[in-house]
Amino acid sequence: MPAGGILTRATRVRALLALAILALSVFLTLTQPIRLGLDLRGGTQLVLETRDSPTATADRDATDRTLEVLRRRVDALGVSEPQLTRAGDHRIVVELPGVHDPDEAAAVLGRTAQLTVHPVLGTAPDAKTAPADRATVLPDDSGTPLRLGPAALTGAEVHRAEAQFDAERGTGWSVGLGLRDTGERAWAQLTGKAACAAPGDPARRAAIVLDRKIISSPAVESSVACGIGITGGNTQITGGFDQDTAQELALLINGGALPVPVDVVEQRTVGPTLGALAITSSAQAAVIGIALTAVFLTVVYRLLGALATLALACYALISYAALLALGATLTLPGLAGFVLAIGMAVDANVLVFERAREEYAAGPRARPRTLRSALAAGFRNAFSAIADSNVTTLLAAGLLFAFASGPVRGFGVTLCVGVGASMISALLITRVLAEFAVTRGPVRRRPRLTGLAGLGRVRTWLTDRRPHLMRHRRRWLALSVVATLLAASGIAVRGLDYGVEFTGGRMIEYSTSRPVEAEHARSALGTAGLDRAQVTTSGDRSLTVRTERLSADQLASADRVVDKLGNGAEKVRDELIGPSLGSELRNGALLALGLALAAQLVYLAVRFRWAFALSAVVAMAHDVIVLVGVFAWLGKPVDGVFLASLLTVIGYSVNDTVVVFDRVRELRSTTRGTPFPDLANLAVLHTVPRTVNTGMGAVFILAALAALGGDTLTDFALALLIGIVVGTWSSVFTATPLAVVLERRGGTAPRPNRRTAPRRDRWDTGARV
Repeated sequence: MPAGGILTRATRVRALLALAILALSVFLTLTQPIRLGLDLRGGTQLVLETRDSPTATADRDATDRTLEVLRRRVDALGVSEPQLTRAGDHRIVVELPGVHDPDEAAAVLGRTAQLTVHPVLGTAPDAKTAPADRATVLPDDSGTPLRLGPAALTGAEVHRAEAQFDAERGTGWSVGLGLRDTGERAWAQLTGKAACAAPGDPARRAAIVLDRKIISSPAVESSVACGIGITGGNTQITGGFDQDTAQELALLINGGALPVPVDVVEQRTVGPTLGALAITSSAQAAVIGIALTAVFLTVVYRLLGALATLALACYALISYAALLALGATLTLPGLAGFVLAIGMAVDANVLVFERAREEYAAGPRARPRTLRSALAAGFRNAFSAIADSNVTTLLAAGLLFAFASGPVRGFGVTLCVGVGASMISALLITRVLAEFAVTRGPVRRRPRLTGLAGLGRVRTWLTDRRPHLMRHRRRWLALSVVATLLAASGIAVRGLDYGVEFTGGRMIEYSTSRPVEAEHARSALGTAGLDRAQVTTSGDRSLTVRTERLSADQLASADRVVDKLGNGAEKVRDELIGPSLGSELRNGALLALGLALAAQLVYLAVRFRWAFALSAVVAMAHDVIVLVGVFAWLGKPVDGVFLASLLTVIGYSVNDTVVVFDRVRELRSTTRGTPFPDLANLAVLHTVPRTVNTGMGAVFILAALAALGGDTLTDFALALLIGIVVGTWSSVFTATPLAVVLERRGGTAPRPNRRTAPRRDRWDTGARV
């Protein structure tokens, strides 16, 4: 670059591209509304599964028709901004914002609503006994078994249904029906024939049946003429309705009959206060985490660290705009992924700055490198490690999206968006800002302001001490084996506390007005008939009840018990998972883990040597076992959020390992003849500053989430904090030593050339590492 600091054409192009991306992001942010998941804005989510009936098969077409009927019913409920989507061939996901009575919603949506009207042939001795003429036998509202003829008309012939109240005649609430075309004629024929029967004869009645249950069987009035019947296409259903039941029946009739029956296999309800608290706490965690990270980067990398912080703010803007452009729904785990991806953007910046430091210090004494050339070399040399790290993270996020369900899928989407945004932030925006800064005259005259004119304290200490870590590789591997055995013993002894999401059942979280002891609540619920309920408390006034499926009466009983114990209680979360779905989700989680390990192995085998790939996968398996074992010893639940954290730990672990192996590959091509253990040790020492600084940046974010993120995000952040520590250990003291052992046993390690002295490392001051 010219001495005057004129920007090159490449820099100007990058600057224009960065400005275009930021301008588009600002436009989307100002014009597009964000879609919040139900766990953030409150409401109910139902997952319905269609099944075969005696007259219809629950295929893809039947599920689509069922979806349309459900859409009409939801519209009739008056829910604001409902979302109904088909998931696979047999499942329908229904999101109802603002609806906080999931059982009532499930009752309305799950009714098949097969409305039929039958002539009554007479009474039968027993409702369970099939008559000789094969007529249908059903009891009326008084319990009298009635023999019914074939259906004369169905709900499809009803034009409209409306709840009505007749105060003048004293009939109370009823449902008025308006019939169309064939329905009007069929009703006239049915009532005309019934009018010919003698008063009091059961044959003078017409039975109105909903889902094989007689809800009304009115007798035709004496004023109706025989053979003519009721004309005009209007009639009423009476049957002791109150306002709610009359309106519900009218809603079901207007919505239409479901083509096939549906079962509720999953149900989630979140109160509005919990969602608002999650948004507030996550936003606070993001602000505090970013502020601490900004201070850390500025202290370590000075001017370039401050510019990287500005690029991180741009990262947040780009990520948010990308979610808006995709129309993605932001969920609670997705919000965590949004905050977490900040750590990935920090990682890319740290990789670049550390490589630039090396390049600046490695210049010849007679003609040292300029800040700009060192920075350019840093971006160029760090790109391979950044690309490999992001690809492996995308593999984990993609598998999470493919095999997870519910809100956790939002985490996979957000993490994928975060990967792309972090690449733009680190490789484009940070580069433009840094290249502009290092060409300014005051900065060129004071290179230490940039943070590049020095190796840093960690690297300086390593240069002075030069520990040979790989000399004790068997010791490190033995410690890793011991840690794995201790974790595995926790899984064997304590077992895994699978969440409701994986086992099936019901989980209800209450916020009480005063603290309630778990043992006291457990005893009171047992007295109320819920003797198998598991009760846990968190914080001062949060109580969680986990049990099997509950009936409406049992749920009401649990609500009363907790309300009495807590001197008032608010239900903030209610989740119901069917056992078949829980088993399916658990198997999907295991499949996702297995595929994640296999995908990482294949990718690393292509990018590196087989010994490196196998070592990295063994290190990942080590991290998974240790993290699961720690959660087993702590008694923490293993659920979908934990699955998200586990796959993220896999991504973090392989990121650290890839950075080390990428440096081994580079040193192997430039330092020929050096024994492989020495190369591996040198690569570890080179990358330790990056690992420490990246880990510190992530720790700030996760510590803020753990402190402010609420119960769900606390466990998520705890898992990732453990994973960062374990992943850092395994990349240095498990994967690298194992690669050394495998290379030596495989006979592929290069033999030292006794006639040629090994080349010194570029920041080696004389002693061989």
